[in-house]
Amino acid sequence: MTTNARTSRFVKSHSRNGNGPVIVQLVPALVRGGVERGTIEMARAIIEAGGHAVVISGGGPMVRHLDRLGATHHQIPVGVKNPLSWGALRRQVRRVLVDEGADIVHVRSRMPAWIALPAAKSLGLITVSTIHGRFQNSSMLKRIFNGKMLMADHIIAISDYVKSQIERQFGEKGKQLSVVARGVDTDVFDPAAVAQSRVIRFVDTIALPEDQPVIMLPARPTGWKGHEILLGALAKIADRPFNCVLLGAADGKPAFVDRLTQTGMKLGLEGRFRLTHGVDDMPAALMAADIVVMPSVTPEPFGRVSLEAQAMGRLVVAFDHGGAAESIVHGKTGWLATPVEEDSLAQCLAKALDFTAKQRKTMALETRSHIEANFSAELMCSRTVAIYARLLKARHQSGK
Repeated sequence: MTTNARTSRFVKSHSRNGNGPVIVQLVPALVRGGVERGTIEMARAIIEAGGHAVVISGGGPMVRHLDRLGATHHQIPVGVKNPLSWGALRRQVRRVLVDEGADIVHVRSRMPAWIALPAAKSLGLITVSTIHGRFQNSSMLKRIFNGKMLMADHIIAISDYVKSQIERQFGEKGKQLSVVARGVDTDVFDPAAVAQSRVIRFVDTIALPEDQPVIMLPARPTGWKGHEILLGALAKIADRPFNCVLLGAADGKPAFVDRLTQTGMKLGLEGRFRLTHGVDDMPAALMAADIVVMPSVTPEPFGRVSLEAQAMGRLVVAFDHGGAAESIVHGKTGWLATPVEEDSLAQCLAKALDFTAKQRKTMALETRSHIEANFSAELMCSRTVAIYARLLKARHQSGK
């Protein structure tokens, strides 16, 4: 991510120490995922804007990225689900907030919210929360548990869909709630930045034939991601050449893997689909695909895969619900099928497969421009920094 003139810079006098505000983000762990990447990207943006970036998490391999940025990391297991442990953890977090001279505490998950928000409030600090997922209020206890994220001074929803879910279940939040769409790092997810050797390495690793179009579903191995409905849709267009890669599906439990394998075989797709393990080099994997599918059977809060695929100039097909409906322009940057309808999904896939090389190139340019203009990590970070700056200014003006 590159520095952009649109990114606000903090007014140092608005911080407690006069040297630039200290922003503390809390996330359960720094292993691998969109929330974790967003945390790293925000740490970089905070530093570029003249602030001090601090992250509290249970640790993980992505901590090294914070070290390279010059951010500070404190390892505290703030993702622990046992409420009996929260008191001791809250005291640890409070101590870090005091020692670091924190100005803003930004929680990105529910467990960290329960642990950190009371500590931050007791110190009179500004609090921010980001809602990354759907709120499933299946019981009063669940409603209370989810509602803790809404106790922050400002709430960020990652999509209009998530915002609507919050307001449907908890009522209007007014200026306390804003939407900041998730972004993709357009420097990392850039076709021009991916060496051919990286793509060849991925193709060789999974023994992928190179003489047929590749339809790829990159997703966690869980039923709601739509693996089975995709196989059903592919069976309806089996007269066309293709090879389907279910990227990450092989990481699932044996029962999940066996069910998908048996489903594909029963549908007559033997030799035309493969379950593979997840990869660290997602840009290279996406470059090996012709079409990327996001057939989630329940609405995605946002859908990072759609952004990354569009940034890489891939043809994208998804169901027309949730966050996917906000990031894909039907017929221009991809296709939106009628939710959970195999026939509609099959029709969209057929349209994508029928695209000529010229049409693919035209859409690739459209999708890349679309992501750069609306869904870059840089834009996500600049909007979040602007929220921080506004909250800091308001506190300064109030004299607190």
